[in-house]
Amino acid sequence: MPKATFRIWRGTGGKGAYADYATETSEGMVVLDAVHQIQAEQAPDLAVRWNCKAGKCGSCSAEVNGRPKLMCMSRLSDLDLTKPVTIEPMRAFPHHKDLVTDVSWNFRVKRQIRPFTPRAPDAPDGTWRMQQEDVDRVQEFRKCIECFLCQDVCHVLRDHHLHEEFVGPRYLVYAAALEMHPLDALDRRDELRKAHGIGYCNITKCCTAVCPESITITDNAIIPLKERVMDHSFDPIVKLVGLIRGTVAGP
Repeated sequence: MPKATFRIWRGTGGKGAYADYATETSEGMVVLDAVHQIQAEQAPDLAVRWNCKAGKCGSCSAEVNGRPKLMCMSRLSDLDLTKPVTIEPMRAFPHHKDLVTDVSWNFRVKRQIRPFTPRAPDAPDGTWRMQQEDVDRVQEFRKCIECFLCQDVCHVLRDHHLHEEFVGPRYLVYAAALEMHPLDALDRRDELRKAHGIGYCNITKCCTAVCPESITITDNAIIPLKERVMDHSFDPIVKLVGLIRGTVAGP
């Protein structure tokens, strides 16, 4: 493979500029390999977050040629090396240094979602009974590695910066895993509409497109949650049943 140029964002606190680094490439290299090679040979102070280098920890999230990606899963053989390969930090979160962003907001958001609360056991031996299809439905959501690429590409966070009003696709997936769990007893629909801002999502499916675990975020998590919230809050039949039972959904 040819020598390639990597255009890397350098700076701190959102201020900085791109710097070009030319380095040798070889068969099988990924973007993270090139960054490490540049770090070792040309820029020892280059800040980059990484851990497993196997696409399972979610640490090396960045934007490669303008697209949110895991650097360890972005093969150089898939890129046009006749042009500079642009590498920059995720844009939806506060910039720290070089390719590193502060993603701690995500963990604060996660604590706002009420955790798994199982219903009482329904079998004589003190355990539960559930259908396999119900288990299978939420299993996909458990593959999330919290790389936050879906959060980064979401225009509500990336362009409109509504971090205080919208939890983002990653935590709608988390909420879906709880809401659809056959043992969970809580009802989070009012919170999803009011506190977590599910109405901001206009289902562009950009989050699904960048997920390295191929989770069908929009179709399997967000849209079913939206349907539940709409039925609960606006369906006139549900309102009527609520009046009869004495439990009417709030405004």
